[in-house]
Amino acid sequence: MTPFALFGRSHLTALVLSLIIPAALVALTGATRRVEAPIRWILAAILIGVWVWWYVLAYHRGWLTIGDGLPMNLCDWATIATIVALLYPNQKAYELSYFWALGGTVQGMITPDTLYDFPEARFLIFFVYHGGIIAAVLYLSFGARLRPWPQSIPRVALWSFVYLLAAATVDFVLGTNYGFLRAKPVQVTLFNVLSTWPWYIPELIALGFLSAAIYYAPWFIADRVRGARTNAGEVAISKRGAES
Repeated sequence: MTPFALFGRSHLTALVLSLIIPAALVALTGATRRVEAPIRWILAAILIGVWVWWYVLAYHRGWLTIGDGLPMNLCDWATIATIVALLYPNQKAYELSYFWALGGTVQGMITPDTLYDFPEARFLIFFVYHGGIIAAVLYLSFGARLRPWPQSIPRVALWSFVYLLAAATVDFVLGTNYGFLRAKPVQVTLFNVLSTWPWYIPELIALGFLSAAIYYAPWFIADRVRGARTNAGEVAISKRGAES
């Protein structure tokens, strides 16, 4: 089996596809809104299908252990929120998927915790799974026209601490490493530039707040620009009315 090559041809292809595919789907939805619901259902089916594929393959190949068989990684929680938002579009599920996917899953795509390259099954599962989450979130944002709001950040922060507590409890009871709360990943990831255990945990929390601010920033800027244009238009109309 070919070892995974960071930013190799297969890795870069997966990154590009995770952006091109949702862009194409958004463009198709712009042409006809009738495809919006079917696209959401197809994306949800892909995420569910690849998740089932992983469990079936892991079971038959003897990879399934207590350390990776429970849905206790943040990407698992992001997947659940994304599937719910795809099938039943709602603000709370969407905002969890938006911030968790962009804040965590994107990092997983850039520095993946995988040892094998294309066409090994574990490579395909990892990138279809993670890339599918990102594609779904982008489609929900620009195809289904959902978006985060200022009140989304404290709600997501609260649920993130719920996840942190749940993962820490499972790790303590079962001796696992969900959320990488007990040890860093083996592969080269963002964790390599962080402090040693356990000091990297508060650093991860700080990075979580930073990433939330970063991923909300485009919406914040767009709202301010839109507000400025609206105010300018209202002033112009008032001046024309006064002059007449």
